[in-house]
This record gives sequence, C-alpha cells and structure tokens, in this order.
Amino acid sequence: MSKYRSSCLIRGDGGRAIRGVLDRVGDRWTLLVVATLDGERLRFTELQQRVPGISQRMLTRTVRHLERDGLVSRTVFPEVPPRVEYELTAMGRTLIGPAVALAEWAVDHNPGIALSRADYDAEHH
Repeated sequence: MSKYRSSCLIRGDGGRAIRGVLDRVGDRWTLLVVATLDGERLRFTELQQRVPGISQRMLTRTVRHLERDGLVSRTVFPEVPPRVEYELTAMGRTLIGPAVALAEWAVDHNPGIALSRADYDAEHH
C-alpha cells in the first residue's frame, strides 16, 4: 500500500474505522476464536476446549463482540438443554486470509524482532 493511499484511508474518518477493527481483531482472543471456527460450526463447550487458556467469561464476551460485529453467527436449537452453535459468517471468513498473513508475518519476523528488542534493551538499561 502506498504512503499516499494509507494516509487517505486514515484521514477519511480520522482513523476510526481502522482503530475499531484493530481493537477487535487485536485483542487477546479474537483471532484464536476466528481461526478455531474456520470451516467449522462448534458448540460453546467445544470452542472453549479448542481455545487454550480462555475462560468461559472471556469466550462469552468474545463471541458476543464477534456476533455484534457480524463476524460470527450464533444458532440456538430448541432442545433440552438448549444447544448453541457458533460459526463464521461470510464476512467473518474474509478475515481468515489477512489473519493468516499477519500470523505468518509474525512467525517470519519474530527472530528479527527479538534481536531488535534485545539490542534496544541492552542500549537503554
């Protein structure tokens, strides 16, 4: 993306759209939940078991936010006890490509970032 284009995107609405999306996808659990739902419809307990370390409260909060943003759909089945399943929406599935690209970038550049951090810390401590 050119510097001009990125500058226009940010100025268009003061960066609110970008900040709002980055706040959502940049939180601790969103991308893990989205990646876990990639290609699958899961019950809440299955989703919780597959996302290591997430509490029931945080999973509830995360899927609610994702549902509100239109990235995840929630289906309640009229059974006893009620069965609730979550899956990515069409818009949610479009997040997989950028999320994978970001994850690959992080893995590829982690050694350089770690080295830069060590150099910086050595100079500033």
